[in-house]
Amino acid sequence: MSIIMNGKELSAEIRSELKKEVNRLKEYNIIPKLAVIMVGDDKASQIYVRNKSRACDDIGIQYEEYLLPSTIEEKELYSIIDKLNKRKDVNGILLQSPIPKHLNIDKAFQRISPEKDVDGFNPINVGKLSLGQDTFVSCTPYGIIKILEKYNINLEGTNAVIVGRSNIVGKPLAQCFLAKHATVTICHSRTKNIEEITQKADIVVVALGKSKFLKENMVKDGAIVIDVGINRDEQGKISGDADYENLKDKVSYITPVPGGVGPMTITMLMNNVIKATKEQML
Repeated sequence: MSIIMNGKELSAEIRSELKKEVNRLKEYNIIPKLAVIMVGDDKASQIYVRNKSRACDDIGIQYEEYLLPSTIEEKELYSIIDKLNKRKDVNGILLQSPIPKHLNIDKAFQRISPEKDVDGFNPINVGKLSLGQDTFVSCTPYGIIKILEKYNINLEGTNAVIVGRSNIVGKPLAQCFLAKHATVTICHSRTKNIEEITQKADIVVVALGKSKFLKENMVKDGAIVIDVGINRDEQGKISGDADYENLKDKVSYITPVPGGVGPMTITMLMNNVIKATKEQML
């Protein structure tokens, strides 16, 4: 029987510590503030933004929201980012993705000041991560590292396979694993014989957005499975990218969906906002 890695419980523990950190900052009349920009009316984004607002309220971080029409021009979006960059009372800036296709999200991320880039998507912070320097780590990979640390899983010398090469999860997570001295393989849509690669892995991370993709026959006995996927069927039922029910008795550790990686993502965003505040203000 595997150990279920409870991200919801760990998230609550970390948030409790973050609240204390915010209260300590308030003793110096410093109140962290996060500004969130959302362009358009993507339903999933609306949920994510609402959850970020609630997390800020819970921890004591001030929250400012910019809900922009999908027709906004690039120069208008850049103008808002530039103003937020200059404001000393705003410590973190987050641009919610996706954004409409007529806007260049890479250029928009580049526009956000590296010191306020709490999502870790500015190229300067991406570069620092690849060089092993202190920086803002993308929130989902950061959350995965914290889960592994909580369960005392040592990555050194392990064979880690990441299925999915997104800029949000796969690529930054590979850098995090390399920093922990794991041997890392990234699989993607053009990888041949993925199951032959995952079968040899000590740790498999699935982050490709395909319900129950990782099957029981694709992992070895005692492997560790980290499931980043959140998928909904026609009835609204949530499933991950791993076939949880058929994997949980074969692997040594596994994250559930929901309640695994998901809660940690927003919590690590809160952590990054506080980190940014301290670096700017103290």
